[in-house]
Order: sequence, then structure tokens, then C-alpha cells
Amino acid sequence: MARLLLTPILLAFTLAAASLVSNAGVAEAVAWPWHSHWHGWRGWRSRQGCVSSIISKDEYASLFLHKDDAACPAHGFYNYSSFVSAAESFPKFGNAGNDDTRRREVAAFLAQISHETTGGWATAPDGPYAWGLCFKEELTPPSNYCDATNTEWKCVSGKSYHGRGPMQLSWNYNYGPAGKALGFDGLGNPEIVASNAVVAFKAALWFWMTPQAPKPSCHDVMVGQYEPTEADKAANRTAGFGLTTNIINGGLECSRPGNTQEADRVGYYKRYGDILGVRDLGPNLDCASQQPYS
Repeated sequence: MARLLLTPILLAFTLAAASLVSNAGVAEAVAWPWHSHWHGWRGWRSRQGCVSSIISKDEYASLFLHKDDAACPAHGFYNYSSFVSAAESFPKFGNAGNDDTRRREVAAFLAQISHETTGGWATAPDGPYAWGLCFKEELTPPSNYCDATNTEWKCVSGKSYHGRGPMQLSWNYNYGPAGKALGFDGLGNPEIVASNAVVAFKAALWFWMTPQAPKPSCHDVMVGQYEPTEADKAANRTAGFGLTTNIINGGLECSRPGNTQEADRVGYYKRYGDILGVRDLGPNLDCASQQPYS
């Protein structure tokens, strides 16, 4: 769940006697040599300056095999064209560093949003990591996620700021600035994050690309632009996919060896990295040895 202070959410429904659960609760400069015609084609394609050069429509479908199943509440919502359209508003996304760096960032982002919206379980058809983007909002929120002490982003009466969209954006202090940055009324119309697919992806990408002190942006972490502070060094917050998990939901998942939610994120990342042709997933895939930010 993409919020600065996170609480876990379990979204479950029954499908073929199994429980589908959504757990709630990221630069290299030298181009790598082409070692095969296949990698050469992908390398040429990915330098065209658009996320569609990193992931095609068919590849997108192969990542999210079950997102449009009738059993998934978000079926028909998270289409490829909406993702590509949203990414155009963030030209640095998937466009920093060499080919492998670019693929690595896209794989990492899609892995994190897949965990946030997962409908998978251990024995799910095609495996637990083929069920990303199954949910578009929290089904049974325990509260309206209004931090009444936040006077900058005041809650609107009757509105709920529960998890919505691919990153499950939550809390008024995230909806407010996301809306301001993206041109929608985040406090007065938070529902749009679950009703407009382009806005939903934009909100997720806004969270990914935007540093929120003391946290860096997930983007900077994945493209090699993260510069740890002394506090980061003391907390062992080292660069890698694991640090993006710390940014998103570290309070519930980091410094906890064997955490199943964190392992789910890594599982998605490994699968997506393989499909997208990432040669090196990078170091520090988990955050078991990192201290959370809060």
C-alpha cells in the first residue's frame, strides 16, 4: 500500500476453493554490448524514449495473465494503453541509464504494483506471480484513512482515502499532493483513482517518481541516483529493489527476515525481470537487514 504510514490490508475472495489475497501495506550510463540478435533488437527498441519500447502490449499481457479474469474485481480496468499514456507524463520513468537499467526499473515498478494489487495464492493457476493488477481498490477498509492532524491536506467530509489504484494510494496526505501534481482533486474526488485507469497509473507513477523526505524516490533508487544519508547508512538502507519495498511499506515488511509479503514482491520482480530480459536484477532484493524509515 503506497502510503507514508502504512497499515496492512487483506483483500480476499474465493475462487475455485482458493483464497485470493491482496496484501497492502523505487544510473548506469554506458550501454551494454549486444550478445545476441534478440538482445540487440530489444536494445535498439528500448532506446526509442518511450516505455512501450521497454514493454510491448504482448509482453504486458504475459505479465498479467489473469488481471482480466471475471474473478478479479479490476477486470478490464488496467489496460496497456492507459499504462503507456500515464507513463508519458513521466519522461524519466524507464528512460534513465543503459538498456538494462531501464528494463530493471520498469520490472521493479510493475512488480511492486503487482504485489499491491495481487490476487494470487501459493497454488494459483500459472503460479502466484501471474495475478497482479487484480484489484483496483481496497475492499474492506478499516477506516477512511483521514489524518485529521494534517492541516495542509485537510480531509473532505464524507470522503475516504483508502487504498486505490495500482499502488493503492492511501491517506489524505498522499491524495492531496498527488492530485495537485497531476491535475485532479485528490481530496474532493479521490474516487477517480479507481475509476479512471490513466489517472490510476499516473498516481502510482507519481508515488514512484517523487521523493518524500526522508525517503528518496523509488526511481532514484532503481536507476543509481540514490545518495544515502548518514542515517540511511546507519540503518543499512542500501540501494536495490529491497529499498523500494522499504519506501513503500518498510514499517511492516523490513527488518523482518522471512516476511511473506516482502518475498511476494521479490517473486514478482524475478518473474518480470526474466520476461523483460533484465540481465542483472541488481543487489539487495530484500530489505530484511534494513531498518524501516518509521
